[in-house]
Amino acid sequence: MEVIDGQWIMEGMDWDDEGCVHTADELLDVIEKVGFLPLFSNRVPGFSVENMTDPTCWWAGNVKRDPWEWRVELTRTGKVAYGKFFGGRAGFISKKWFPYFANYRRDGYDFDARYDDGLAGRREKLIMDLFLPEGMDPDQIKKTELEKNGCDEVLFTNEMKERSGFGKGGEKGFEGTLTKLQMQSYLVTKDFRQRVNKQGETFGWAIAMMTLPEYLWGYDFVTKRYSEKPEESYNKIINQIKKHFDADEKTIRKVL
Repeated sequence: MEVIDGQWIMEGMDWDDEGCVHTADELLDVIEKVGFLPLFSNRVPGFSVENMTDPTCWWAGNVKRDPWEWRVELTRTGKVAYGKFFGGRAGFISKKWFPYFANYRRDGYDFDARYDDGLAGRREKLIMDLFLPEGMDPDQIKKTELEKNGCDEVLFTNEMKERSGFGKGGEKGFEGTLTKLQMQSYLVTKDFRQRVNKQGETFGWAIAMMTLPEYLWGYDFVTKRYSEKPEESYNKIINQIKKHFDADEKTIRKVL
């Protein structure tokens, strides 16, 4: 996607072209085959949902044909993670490949350890404290323990902003901090829900609901690549992209 004369111009392919993705189920098949996929076009040719879909279907009001709406359907399957994983931009990572990203992006650190070593700032901790009682293993926490500690498994992003102190007159940089935590694989989107007014009617665009990937898939699964060096996981990600798309490592690094 690029901006020309103030207008967004979508890339992609015609609906009838071979290889065009037409449904959320077809997109899920592609993501599981490739392993991960940015939502919008980037420096790697063809490496995005945008490149694989008909540009006239985006934001056109047809939920079944609109790739923008598919992200809602796919996050609910539990088979992929959705978030800002690619240079601060949105995309998908399959369940199979998420541990590689977690090891590479976290550099082998759980968040508490990262914070204790001075590698994460106070703003990141304000957000993470909403989900995880300090010093507790996310794989062992029960809902009652979360409630007792004032934490949640899932939160709307607007709730997160207020409760973590980034509301009006509070901390600055909420969006950037939230993006950083997604890029480091500590937070993912679990669902999208529309807001509801006093009359019980939904309105506006759906709001993302965030969670820890450990709450989706378990601590042992998410961290199972911690046994290998982060650069090993990184190289496997690079090679997986090269397997499916024509790009050199320098270009791929800029996308990641």
